Amino acid sequence: MTLTPATTGTPLLSVELCDWVARRASTHAEVIAVECGDERLTYRALDARVGAAAARLVALGVRAGEPVGLLHANDNGFALFVHAITRAGALCAPFNARLTVSEIAWQLRDAGARYLIADAANAEHAALARAAAEEAGVTLLAAGDAAWRGAPPGAGVPIAEPEAVPFDRPHSLLYTSGTTGRPKGVVLTHGNFYWSAVASAEHLGVASDDRWLACLPLYHVGGLSILLRSAIYGTTAVIHERFDEARAVRALREERVTLLSVVANMLQRMLALDGEAYPSTVRAVLLGGGPAPRPLLEASAARGLPVLQTYGLTETASQVATLSPADALRKLGSAGLPLPGTTVRIEIEGVEAATSEVGEIMVAGPTVCAGYLHRSDETARAIRGGWLHTGDLGYLDAEGYLYIADRRDDLIISGGENVYPAEVESALLAFPGIEECAVVGLPDERWGALVVAVIVPSGAGASGIEVAAVEAHLRARLAGYKVPRRVEVTAEPLPRTASGKVQRHLVRERLLPA
Repeated sequence: MTLTPATTGTPLLSVELCDWVARRASTHAEVIAVECGDERLTYRALDARVGAAAARLVALGVRAGEPVGLLHANDNGFALFVHAITRAGALCAPFNARLTVSEIAWQLRDAGARYLIADAANAEHAALARAAAEEAGVTLLAAGDAAWRGAPPGAGVPIAEPEAVPFDRPHSLLYTSGTTGRPKGVVLTHGNFYWSAVASAEHLGVASDDRWLACLPLYHVGGLSILLRSAIYGTTAVIHERFDEARAVRALREERVTLLSVVANMLQRMLALDGEAYPSTVRAVLLGGGPAPRPLLEASAARGLPVLQTYGLTETASQVATLSPADALRKLGSAGLPLPGTTVRIEIEGVEAATSEVGEIMVAGPTVCAGYLHRSDETARAIRGGWLHTGDLGYLDAEGYLYIADRRDDLIISGGENVYPAEVESALLAFPGIEECAVVGLPDERWGALVVAVIVPSGAGASGIEVAAVEAHLRARLAGYKVPRRVEVTAEPLPRTASGKVQRHLVRERLLPA
């Protein structure tokens, strides 16, 4: 007989999470929580700093669920404020430090943020944050202020024993570019990150001495997930300010790093340094950003690096599927099997696709985000009946392995950064004398793809378009990685569909022979 609450008389209890840093301060007090350069913070020390910083935010009047902006370098301070903002009950909104002043100001206004915490020790970040905060009309808080280390006057009792956290409480707001050119704020909950960590642990295992290297930007979901998973597990996050192949190699060989998350061009740069093997202490290298070429996988295996290809997106708190090293060559090009708790299906016009039939990738499970901030219509379109419509195309083989056919059709992944053509094209069309344009990605060994623009001058501007002026125009409006590496000027009209939409795939085909 199946027992239910009705037959046993025992009511179901709502399941809640705890504050991860506070929990590990009691169970793993002397374990290093975060390490960056010579600075190491144990869970006990991190918990104390998080409590003091959270208390100051509460004293400033930060409300539950309120977005608080964060513009900070990759270091222990970033980790401190991520945990402090969420302990205060607010929504952590880390911003991409490679964006322009206007781009960050727009995101601050869109989020409805009142505060931006910025890394004043980094001159470039400080100037960027100051200008963005002024343009958006928000209050700028210096991350290096000594007030973060102690409870401010009138703050009351510092937050020492955080209350239980509901699974659906919003944790982070991460902006991801939309195909219309305007970014959308993805709301990820505590439960999203927790279940992602649980699924990853079931797949990878957790060792008590794990040290996960975060050399990806922490404002991206891939980097942020490393910080949060490490806190959930009670292990160490090793943070590098930026990716440097020599330093990453040294971390694997000499600093006992056991886990690493990179994209293909990073791994290629690491392997190009020398031909030496890697120690058996390296348990896994998670490889995102698209399928890895066979030579890269073979070279990694020969050097003792267990590479796990992955597929994920911001809306699912990072990983959706992961390919094990044992399947790397047998399932070449696959993103692997869905993580435990995650369900993937392929649909074509609302009907489930047959085996090996390409269609839209759909994802369901506890890692699917709560939706897009202030965009109920887009949330309703993207998440229907519990299924996230990714917009990515792919297929499942007979064994259930996922293959990616295309990333959101025209998405360009260059050096691990997502570049959406519509956003770049919108900036191009603001330049005087451009009649039409198309932005595409062309294959590149180092970066994965190069951003290339084709522009057609208007009749009046046919002889006056200067490529250097166009590039300067774009750099004033877009992050550097979005600016095309090549700008082609042509008098030939761009190929279009019957409805007038530019056919980017045909533009790409025209450029490939060159």
